[in-house]
Amino acid sequence: MIDMPALPPYARALDMKIVDERDGPPVIAMPFADRVQGRPGFLHGGAISGLLEIAAIAAIHRALRAKGSDSAIKQVNVTVDFMRGGLNHMTFAVGEVTRLGRTMANVEARAWQEDQDKPIAMGYMHYLIRAKREG
Repeated sequence: MIDMPALPPYARALDMKIVDERDGPPVIAMPFADRVQGRPGFLHGGAISGLLEIAAIAAIHRALRAKGSDSAIKQVNVTVDFMRGGLNHMTFAVGEVTRLGRTMANVEARAWQEDQDKPIAMGYMHYLIRAKREG
């Protein structure tokens, strides 16, 4: 597994790691543990949402770097659709930038466990893109 030191403290607290970034946006993995459990044996919805958000942010930063940009982003809104309960398995997520404009980015993120074609949740996020200020 590839550990990305730039993951925020929340992601590190939940043991999220980048497990693949060769052929597109980074795939983020989160192991099942007590700290991400909601009702017994199931992932907490907040942990799933957090995983989706981290995957979306990683995808945006990758897309911005590909354009030669180091712009900052600010989340505008998030919608999460929970499709099935997350069980006691490793959970993965990947973000896909569906639109990267000059000032806004739209991202879809998908979380799954054993089968990438059977997501447990989908996230739809919009981010404001702003140039970093000097000094």
